[in-house]
Amino acid sequence: MSSKHQKGPDLKRFMDKRLKLSLNSNRKVTGTLRGYDAFLNVVLEEATAEKAGEGGSSENIGTIVIRGNSIIQFESVERIAAAT
Repeated sequence: MSSKHQKGPDLKRFMDKRLKLSLNSNRKVTGTLRGYDAFLNVVLEEATAEKAGEGGSSENIGTIVIRGNSIIQFESVERIAAAT
């Protein structure tokens, strides 16, 4: 066995920023990133879900946990400082 520990995702610079997540089944959720883990499970606060086919309307869903394996893409809604 290898003694190297696999590192999780580095989302520190996205903490407390608005993100738009594309999920499987063509779902989209926007919210403020409040937490994450090594499996890319994320906690979003003040989240809204886009309703498909209803002219871009959205539904407020509050604070949610999204399982990492259902996330297809992260998109920042706010400007993120460059990594140093």
